Amino acid sequence: MPLDFSRPLYMLAPLAGFTDLPFRSVAKTFGADLTVSEMISANALAYGSRKTVKMLEKSPLETPYSVQIAGSDPEILKRALDVINPLEGVDIIDLNAGCPVPKVVNNLQGSALLSDLDRLGRAIETIKRYSDKPMTSVKVRIGFVEKIPGEITRVCEEAGADFIAVHGRTRAGKYKAPVDYEAIAEAKRTVSIPVIANGDIDSPAKARRVLEQTGCDGVMIGRAAVGNPWIFAQIKQGIDAPESALIAEVVLEHFDQMIAHYGAYGAILFRKHLHTYSRAGYPGASAFRHAVNTIEDPAHMREEVIRFFTQPLLRQQWESLEPIVCASDENG
Repeated sequence: MPLDFSRPLYMLAPLAGFTDLPFRSVAKTFGADLTVSEMISANALAYGSRKTVKMLEKSPLETPYSVQIAGSDPEILKRALDVINPLEGVDIIDLNAGCPVPKVVNNLQGSALLSDLDRLGRAIETIKRYSDKPMTSVKVRIGFVEKIPGEITRVCEEAGADFIAVHGRTRAGKYKAPVDYEAIAEAKRTVSIPVIANGDIDSPAKARRVLEQTGCDGVMIGRAAVGNPWIFAQIKQGIDAPESALIAEVVLEHFDQMIAHYGAYGAILFRKHLHTYSRAGYPGASAFRHAVNTIEDPAHMREEVIRFFTQPLLRQQWESLEPIVCASDENG
């Protein structure tokens, strides 16, 4: 079995536009127990989109690795699995039944499945039957409009899911309503398979509280890991906030992986990550973010990254030196 649920697990949630191969690789170096691909359209896979197929690629560090697909039509799901099944290194197929975005919901995918539990069950059964990967999982919310967490997780278990990740909001709650951890606890109590808690888990203390409150088998962290991938090490190893030297090293490693994966266009894609990495009280951060928004050349951007993220380190080193008073200083 790819996952050992005998201890709490800490997983990186799939986030469209952020949790691509380079970012997942960085999160894995800090101890994420499971990384999941960005949400991938089963329809796009079924029709052979080269861009979509590339999204299936994984880092050698990603063991175990989960591919998340969005779809509900059994025939389309089977065709998507025909693309995934031959790939080595994929351990889990995850069905997205939580995305609230209208264009996904309007195609009877994502959280739309929570308003049609029969359809949800059939989609899981299809994946379970036709996938040759070791595990099948589902990521859900606690309801579409009404909160029905127990009903949802029961359907998932009966359809053959090996574990479930539960985001503690309804589809109507989008990303702003308070997360209902008691509803996640109800989802956990209803089934015998592992349940992972998700939603606004942004610190080691919050992770511990959520595990205690819900009784879940782990937590899934999404937005709090963006610009802060070391959160997994903070939770698992109890480390403090990283020093400037480590941050600079991580940002450069992430940048280099973006260029290796996407080519020169990776520099443009990396802008959003620089916005998040520079949130943590860096002097001149606003000017830096404005500057990188206009840079397209990877070499130029790398120079700016080095200058900006090593500047606080150099300043700290300078301030730590004993003051030296020269005769020329005293005499003018």
